[in-house]
Amino acid sequence: MINHILCATLDGVEARVIEVEATFNRGLPGFALVGLASSDIQESKERVKSALLTNEFIFPPLKITINLSPSDIKKSGTHFDLSIALLIALQKKVIDEKGLFIFGELGLDGKVKSSSMLFPIILSLKEQGVISRAIVPKEAIEYLGHISGISFIAVETLSEAIALIESGEFQDSTYSFGYSAKSIEIDGSTYFYKREYESDFVDVKGQSVAKRASLIAASGMHNFMMEGNPGCGKSMIAKRLKDILPPLYEAEILSIAKHQFLDGVEPDFSATRPMRSPHHTATTASIFGGGSRVAKIGEVALAHKGILFFDELPHFSKNILEALREPLQDKRVHIARVNSKISYEADIMFVSAMNPCPCGNLLSKTKTCRCSQMEIKRYQNRLSDPFLDRIDIFVVMQEVSSKDSGDITSSQMHKMVIKAFVEQKRRGQERLNGKLREDEVEKYCILDTQAVEILQSAISRFALSHRSITSIKKIARTIADLNNNTQITKKDILEALSYRRR
Repeated sequence: MINHILCATLDGVEARVIEVEATFNRGLPGFALVGLASSDIQESKERVKSALLTNEFIFPPLKITINLSPSDIKKSGTHFDLSIALLIALQKKVIDEKGLFIFGELGLDGKVKSSSMLFPIILSLKEQGVISRAIVPKEAIEYLGHISGISFIAVETLSEAIALIESGEFQDSTYSFGYSAKSIEIDGSTYFYKREYESDFVDVKGQSVAKRASLIAASGMHNFMMEGNPGCGKSMIAKRLKDILPPLYEAEILSIAKHQFLDGVEPDFSATRPMRSPHHTATTASIFGGGSRVAKIGEVALAHKGILFFDELPHFSKNILEALREPLQDKRVHIARVNSKISYEADIMFVSAMNPCPCGNLLSKTKTCRCSQMEIKRYQNRLSDPFLDRIDIFVVMQEVSSKDSGDITSSQMHKMVIKAFVEQKRRGQERLNGKLREDEVEKYCILDTQAVEILQSAISRFALSHRSITSIKKIARTIADLNNNTQITKKDILEALSYRRR
């Protein structure tokens, strides 16, 4: 008799369903575990033996073979322990619970423990539509309960799990954890956001053009670049952007949490978009992910649904800047290694800051630039045209004056971002303006007659590329939303054109 239990493993960042099988044959007693199991699964043999013996279960004097099928997929994770132990403890019982997944690591005393891999595995299975109920460790419910639509049966000990399977009486519980955030409902969908500001835009003195550009960039999640002298407020604006970003829906919060679990960080399931700001000395592998044997996610994936901020942009290596073109265009990153190939989502808002020259004083009215024309040209040539073409909004920062003052708060800006967000969702947009596909741009970015004339004139005058034209339309759509315009007007398109790279 062969019993089967469903479990799963991570293959890159996606879960694969694994069938745990067991056979018990006469012969020299032994315990074999086959099916490309990693060392942490091989070690489960000792944990399972100890857990069964300390709970007064007699280990059968038979040749036990546990197979993890399909056998051509590498498996890893301690969460296979409970499935293996149940198959051994219930060797004489036919386990016929179709569609029931079982996860859990075992302590030597039989306690069922959680694992950092559980959340990304179960969330991925739910996204694939292959899981409806699961036996999980009770201590994992605190975070697994955020995944709606799955009936969880929580257990604390191996004995409890065995009794549960023997009785066949499962008390499924669908947990529903709320989010400590404000919510807004649009056409039957709920979105969450926080009105908490670690730093406030009111602290940024002057820079009215840059703050207006920041508002537009945040409202549509447009890629944004600031250029200016040192100390003019580029980093200040970037750090304040994350607090005024648009609301998130539940699936986005869970997707962010999944990436945090994969990074080894326990998430707080906050309705806050992430912000990652790697140093310019970071390696390509740390930015995009990698590894010699197992490909792991990097900074781009951890910024998913949030901001990836590059300060001192030209100082990043050429390889990193050119490789960044793929996620900026396709919203995905592909990592290929000899032993593994993975693809993960990277829907980011790219924000960057740079000086106009190596010394930083090229645009200053009070300081003298010390750079030669060759040095300035070499510095600016580190950014290729194809890379810059993927940046939507460019702003040259103003020089700071002692008379400058803060004229708008983060709270005021966030209200305007939420207002623009509501307009986008009421139009039926699945994606925000900055992330629209080509066909969606034609559908939602409707220009009035005067706006069409202005855009046609700009195309002829500036020899705009197709990508630039699409970008201008998306920016103009966001400006129109902020200005309460159903169609994109002449004023909207002119402002959008003012943010193009000179």
